[in-house]
Amino acid sequence: MLSRTSGYVCQVFTSLVLALLLGAPLTSGAESNTDWPQWRGPNRDDLSAETGLLQAWPEGGPQRLWLYENCGLGYAGPSIVGDRMFIMGTRGDVEILICLKTDDGTEVWNREIGPIFENDWGNGPRSTPTVDGGNVFALGAQGNLICVAASSGELHWTTSFTEDLGGKVPSWGFAESPLVMEDRVLCSPGSEKGGVIAALDRETGEKIWLSSPQVGDAHYSSIMLTEQDGQTIGVQLLEKSLIGFSPLDGAVHWSIPWPGRIAVVPTPIILGNRVYVTSGYGAGCSLIRLGTDRQAEPLFENKNMVNQHGGVILLGDHVYGYSEGKGWVCQEFSTLETTWREKGELGKGAIAYANNRFYCLAEESGEVALISTSTAGWEEHGRFTLDPQTSLRKPSGKIWVHPVISGGRLFLRDQEYVYCYDVRGGRSLSHKQ
Repeated sequence: MLSRTSGYVCQVFTSLVLALLLGAPLTSGAESNTDWPQWRGPNRDDLSAETGLLQAWPEGGPQRLWLYENCGLGYAGPSIVGDRMFIMGTRGDVEILICLKTDDGTEVWNREIGPIFENDWGNGPRSTPTVDGGNVFALGAQGNLICVAASSGELHWTTSFTEDLGGKVPSWGFAESPLVMEDRVLCSPGSEKGGVIAALDRETGEKIWLSSPQVGDAHYSSIMLTEQDGQTIGVQLLEKSLIGFSPLDGAVHWSIPWPGRIAVVPTPIILGNRVYVTSGYGAGCSLIRLGTDRQAEPLFENKNMVNQHGGVILLGDHVYGYSEGKGWVCQEFSTLETTWREKGELGKGAIAYANNRFYCLAEESGEVALISTSTAGWEEHGRFTLDPQTSLRKPSGKIWVHPVISGGRLFLRDQEYVYCYDVRGGRSLSHKQ
């Protein structure tokens, strides 16, 4: 009882300090659980801890609270701490990090990251900023990583994945989201002249270690942490392998072949001693068991889930997401067998979870559907279509930014537009709860 109470006090104290650093309203320990400080949320699993959200939407969807129209180009998603959102976009020929107020979408500050990335599927940044200890770590698509003060945007340091770490810019630009672990930032600069994984000093940006280039090339997935043999290890899905490595020195503990091609994007899912991975372009999915003595072995693999970049979510003992050629799929985690699939209700897209509901976004149409977390089949509880939609997106590009639910709000993005919807109900700009 004493340790639980002490942990709670520590959590509340940390939340208060961070709120002060960000200039945010002081919140209770329970409300701090609504923060979304990095890619896929606090645990990088896309599971929101929020409660009290609408279980069904009215005709036309939830109320839109505000629309920000100056985010520029890109597919970067938002991070949210307190009453601040951190998201990347463009102004002119540079990529920028932007801080917005979540209450009304007012811009607080912006900071230049580096030159704009361009390709036929869309220009601009692709990753999600990481907020930790009063700082924001943001990676541009050309490989410029910056660390700034969350309260003001003041630059602490910057480093280049290509010039400083010997990495190479992938075909679709750098898209991973940096992971902060204690005194270091873990990231994947590639392996052209340097190592595939790097650890940087979180205070200075200086290189701590660079892993061997022999493990393969990095693609677009983001690093996860887990425990093996009583030690913390990093797990990263590369183009041709899934690897487990030491965050202390970069040593690779194990490597499992992966049939990746074109773009390997989804973040691995970890449950206990098992790691689930999937990627698109025909690769499929696999379940790996972590053993003792720094070993790992594949358990099952098939093509029941072939997820390109909309992400998958583990809820209970089932995995949910969109599979190429099959539609929306519910899959047993432990066997990889399909429980149900639905192809006709909503097109290919991304998925998020909060309060017993999945939020599914169709990348082509901009439709957003609210569905049950059921293992019995697709059960819908409302939908709406994003409006307005951008005219700046290139013809090959789609609405690829994943939904985020934080503070009773649903945040979506389509290039220059950032949308905020009330999914708790009973709130408006003139009367905030």
